[in-house]
Amino acid sequence: MTSTPPPLQPVVVGAGPAGIRAAQALAAHGLRPMLIDEAARGGGQIYRRAPAPFQRPPRALYGAKAARATALHDTLDALQTRIDYRPDSLVWNAQGGWLDTLHAPTQTMRTVPYGQLIVASGATDRVLPIPGWTLPGVYTLGGAQVALKFQGCSIGRNVVLMGTGPLLYLVACEYARAGAKVTAVLDSARFADHLAAVPAMLAQPAMLARGAYHMGWLRAHGVPMHTGVRPVRVLGNARVRGVVWRAGTQEHTLACDAIGLGYALRPETQLADLLGCRFAWDPMHRAHLPEHDAAGRTNMPGVYLAGDGAAILGADAAEWAGERAALALLADHGVSTDMARARTLERQLRQLHGFRQGLERAFPFPADWASHASDALVLCRCENVRVGALRACARDAGVDEMNRLKALTRVGMGRCQGRMCAVAAAEILAQASGKSVDQVGRLRGQAPVKPIPIHAQTRHGAAPGAA
Repeated sequence: MTSTPPPLQPVVVGAGPAGIRAAQALAAHGLRPMLIDEAARGGGQIYRRAPAPFQRPPRALYGAKAARATALHDTLDALQTRIDYRPDSLVWNAQGGWLDTLHAPTQTMRTVPYGQLIVASGATDRVLPIPGWTLPGVYTLGGAQVALKFQGCSIGRNVVLMGTGPLLYLVACEYARAGAKVTAVLDSARFADHLAAVPAMLAQPAMLARGAYHMGWLRAHGVPMHTGVRPVRVLGNARVRGVVWRAGTQEHTLACDAIGLGYALRPETQLADLLGCRFAWDPMHRAHLPEHDAAGRTNMPGVYLAGDGAAILGADAAEWAGERAALALLADHGVSTDMARARTLERQLRQLHGFRQGLERAFPFPADWASHASDALVLCRCENVRVGALRACARDAGVDEMNRLKALTRVGMGRCQGRMCAVAAAEILAQASGKSVDQVGRLRGQAPVKPIPIHAQTRHGAAPGAA
């Protein structure tokens, strides 16, 4: 006697480039997927849409990617009648065939069942603290971008952007074009790093040209750019009033009233962790990432990953990965799909890996950051944990694993659940324990992945576990 396969109940988490293309592919095959997104309007971080009353022209918001952004927005708008779209909804827990969600406007909890799940959770900023980073006026690069795109405002009148990575120059261009004063761009990568990476990035000439254009535009418009920089400290008492940075042996001081800080992006992996996905160390990303095959399949049946939540490859790749994951889901459940298209998508994604490695050479992670961090530096701002407390824990208690460090120091236990401090904590623990960063492990995901209000109401009729 043959069993009847379970009905397809696909759920897609995240309405960025990956999630929208996944939902589109599923709908094109006659399904009605549920698309859950924390934002009020789809598009993700890179193509974030402002509230209707405050919209700026796409060209002003997205630059050279305006046509791509508009096409993605139009796709989601056209899908409205063919999918179960749930914006303003945070997925705060995921396990055992259920997603726990919070609908923000109504403060209502709901438990959503799924048969098949595509997680397109996107990325978050990779942050390395410096003295003064907790002052009002210090933002992540991603936060600075949200302020500009979603709220239509600059983070300050005189802005310094520092760290490294392509996002550094993209945000600088966006701010300068919007009329904000970008006092300086401070890049910890050296100009020699940029040049050495060019051969590896020639495989994607359009992307290379786009990055070169951002730098060229900034230079042509008089925005000072400094490479080979080490940020030293943020100046200020009640809020930011300047930044000190070092180039070689010389210290420099710049007056400013706001700072955007970040060292590229890292995948947002907490939902994948809660779902039971297997993780492995990825040297290119300098992080433990959920394992998946070329189509997005994980070790958990019915769970697929797509976009920057699986690997940072950019917005174009996220669209391809979302479509590919949807085709894999369909094929795994006996739905006829275009395998030639699937192979094309995989080839496009493979070709981007070489370019991504080139980016890592162009904008290397400052692996010596931990050796310069003082014991007094606040590393976990949620719990006010300082670097010295982590080093003392490694020295006095012999701790050499991240979750043990969390249990003894409370690092990563606060509101951000380690989003802002986990990368830096791992670097400090590795340095203090004499282990490599991959050996100290990673903070395990915990529900709720983001704070939820105590007064939120459980929707009547929801399955147990919704509250």
